[in-house]
This record gives sequence, C-alpha cells and structure tokens, in this order.
Amino acid sequence: MSAKFAPSPEQMRARLSLSLLLGLAACSAPAPGGRFDDGKNDPNVGSFGTPKDPGLGTGTPGVGADGCAEAARLVYVVSDADTLYAFRPSEARFDPVGKLACPAGAATPNSMAVDRSGTAWVNYSDGSLFKVSTKDARCEATSYKAGQGGFVKFGMAFATNGSGSRDETLYVVGIDTGDRGKGLAKIDLSTMTLSTIGDFSGVLTGRGAELTGTGDGRLFGFFTTKPSATLAAIDAARGATSEDRTLSGVSTGVAWAFSFWGGDFWFYTSDGSSTSSVTRLKTSSDRSIGVVKQDVGFTIVGAGVSTCAPTEPPR
Repeated sequence: MSAKFAPSPEQMRARLSLSLLLGLAACSAPAPGGRFDDGKNDPNVGSFGTPKDPGLGTGTPGVGADGCAEAARLVYVVSDADTLYAFRPSEARFDPVGKLACPAGAATPNSMAVDRSGTAWVNYSDGSLFKVSTKDARCEATSYKAGQGGFVKFGMAFATNGSGSRDETLYVVGIDTGDRGKGLAKIDLSTMTLSTIGDFSGVLTGRGAELTGTGDGRLFGFFTTKPSATLAAIDAARGATSEDRTLSGVSTGVAWAFSFWGGDFWFYTSDGSSTSSVTRLKTSSDRSIGVVKQDVGFTIVGAGVSTCAPTEPPR
C-alpha cells in the first residue's frame, strides 16, 4: 500500500525503544480470467483445503467439516497503531484482537493477508514478513528475506489455485513511491522465495495495488489511480488485468486496504484528515457503492480475509 500511513517521529521512537527491549525474541503479546460481474460464485463456501498452521492461527477447536477454522471466516484489519481487529461485515463491527509487538524496529505494518488456518501474514514497511495469530495477535518471525525482486512494501492476498482446489497461493504486488508498483508476484511459503509473475494491463500497467482473493480461485486488485481508485480482476497466471471499474468517490488516500466477503467488496480508506471509513461495493446485487461506516476511530493500513470467507451473501 504505497507510502501507506507515515508514522510520527514519536511513534517511530516508541517502536524503536520497544524493539531494543524485545531483541530477537518472539512477540508475546485465482484462476485466470476471474470475473466479478455478478459476485455470485461457487456455493461450496470454504470447502477447499485444510488448515496449514493450527499452532499459530486458531488451533483445531472451531474447525468445521470444510476444514476451515471459524475465525478464518472473518475479515481482519491492522491499524497504524499496531492493533489487530476482527471485522464482521454483516454487522459493520470491529472487535479488537490485540496489539502486535513484532520485532520490526521502527518499521510499521504495511499490508496483511490471512490463510485458511486463521493465521495473518503481515508485511512491514522494511520488507519483513511476520506471522500473527488472529486469536491473540501473538507474532512470530519468518525466514523470508526482505527485498526479493525489489519488493519491499507490497499488497498481498491468498487465493485458492482454482475452484475446487485444496491449495492456496500467497500473491503480492510490489509497491514503489507514489502510485507506482512492480507488478504481480507470488511467495512460496515452503521456501520463503518470491517469484515475479508479470505486470498489469492497459492504464494499470506500472500501478501499485492492494489485493484480495477468494476461495474459488479469483484474484482482484484495488489500484492507486487518481482521482478515483480502480478495481480490476487479475489473471493470477500472467498478471494481466480485466474488467476495470472506476470507484467514483473512493480514493486510496494515505492508508488503504480492501477485502472480498459475502459476494461484495469492502474498501477501507483514509485521506489523512480523519480515521478510516468503510465503503461497500455490492457486486452480489445491484452493484451500488456507498459508505457503510464513516470514521471508524482508527486508521486501517492492512486488511486480510482468508479463502474460507463466504463468496455469497449470508442467508
């Protein structure tokens, strides 16, 4: 999320002091051509795959017959104050989970993705990648080496490897200064290796973006176009974009993120003059767009939703 939210000098000094105390200890605390024209997808919500990491995520309690932890069906967001929240879209409600205390020095959270076990993967502004529990915000370092392929800050999301697949992939978009980006890549979590895929298409070539993925193998980008942001489907095999939609009245501002849940897109944005607002694009019904929660009380810099989240509206 390009430039994201710039911390104040006081915030940076506080984080640096905390990192010196923590040292290196662990924290305590799509298928190609995917469409979004009607938002109605595979009815077998979250029925693909099994939890990858029950230890850090949510544990085996609450795992359903579809292999998904209940916590993995929610949306999660992280604030510029390092607080993790669970977001319940059907109620437009944010519940605090805990404070992140990842040993990242003065770096700040930049983006987030959530896997099927309910584990959040958080990219920090220095390019580091941490695993965070969505149960208590406990943090764990990974062996990922920052800066691979020139990717430091990146937007990120999991998507299954196609409708019916039991596997998922972590996709990332490299972000430069301003509204520029480095195209699409993926990270192999078994080797912690990043490999580039390709740039976006047309007017979105070279743009930065945030990502969200679905349990039926689709991948979407929230692009930093001006004056209004753009939503587009992404071919996960090539990086090519299609079905661009200008989001009138929605700007990426200084902090932005988005997620796909219940057949609709949910955008979290702040222009810096107030805290984040939540905007909903109803692709499951009339395709209208509108603010559902103004000024939530904190600034959201990252959002993640797992491939267990519903792809159709709750009934």
